[in-house]
Amino acid sequence: MSKVFRLLMIPGILMLGLWSCGRQADSAGSISVNQFGQMPDGRQVDIYTLTNTNGVTAEITTLGGSIVSLRVPDTDENLDDIVLGYDNVEAYYTSNFGAIIGRYANRIADGQFELNGQVYTLAQNNGENHLHGGIKGFDDVLWNAEPVESQEGPALQLSYLSEDGEEGYPGNLDVTVVYTLTNGNAVRIEYSATTDAPSVVNLTNHSYFNLAGEGNGDVLEHRLMINADRILEVHPDLIPTGDSISVAGTPMDFTSPMEIGARINADYPPLEYGNGYDHCWVINRESGELALAARVTEPSTGRVMEVYTTEPGVQFYTGNHLDGSTVGKRGVPYEQHFGFALECQHYPDSPHHPNFPSTTLNPGEEYTQTTIYKFTTQ
Repeated sequence: MSKVFRLLMIPGILMLGLWSCGRQADSAGSISVNQFGQMPDGRQVDIYTLTNTNGVTAEITTLGGSIVSLRVPDTDENLDDIVLGYDNVEAYYTSNFGAIIGRYANRIADGQFELNGQVYTLAQNNGENHLHGGIKGFDDVLWNAEPVESQEGPALQLSYLSEDGEEGYPGNLDVTVVYTLTNGNAVRIEYSATTDAPSVVNLTNHSYFNLAGEGNGDVLEHRLMINADRILEVHPDLIPTGDSISVAGTPMDFTSPMEIGARINADYPPLEYGNGYDHCWVINRESGELALAARVTEPSTGRVMEVYTTEPGVQFYTGNHLDGSTVGKRGVPYEQHFGFALECQHYPDSPHHPNFPSTTLNPGEEYTQTTIYKFTTQ
């Protein structure tokens, strides 16, 4: 059975009410919920649809907190879904498309880290290294969900308690993620977490975008600007060396808008390591401020996506390992470079590099980060 939460705007007050299915979004938008399917153990998986005042919609499932679809307008005001994903819940059991990634996004060398003199052992699920939280990361768990009040548009709060020892990480980590679909056509993601024992935390969202519409060819003609003069230097396994290097004069230079595919096959070792772009750019920003990380434009539709974040880095990935074996929405095979990701986060392997911004979280502290994906046209 479907339920629709209508958001009522009264001067200075936002009220949340439960209404019958089929009601239209009013001045503050609406949220509806349906059953998406079941977990293998029989627990129900829900999917929430957020609709803003412009008719833009975002579908978010409680499995992994994944953004299942995101429909935004082109220059002719046609709405298209611009995120890669699936039509059925079963496919999300083994996929992280659109998901919340944690406890630690990206890589940790050798599947272990030391904290306060104690070594913690993690899964080695990326060669000898640990990737995206392990065998069962936050993308594979069932999150609690509830609509929450927001002055900006419909908002959904997801919460999850990662128990001490889960995937080898210490401390009971209490995580909250709030998705807001603003009436300015942006997806605002606010993360927070607390712990009862020292731990490491690095959260992000793993959406793959195609501004021409998901499944509508590759993204190589999208034009990208990344607000970064440097990237992290990496070893062949994409683990950082601990240093950063200038992008000037290299295929990694997106300080001015450039087609994604213009240099993706260049004879340049870091590109060969990742079979394309899969690297962390060091954002030009002051510590803690919300800064522009990237801007992407798609020429055929006029869609523009701007990415803002409080994080120090952004991992740019170009779907290098998609090979057609992944079958997405409407039965479309996702080929190489059919989507790109701009994952705002702390640096990979930070626990092994004291010179990197710290990812350690102690009791009494709160982890927070905000990332915004804003959509316009030109």
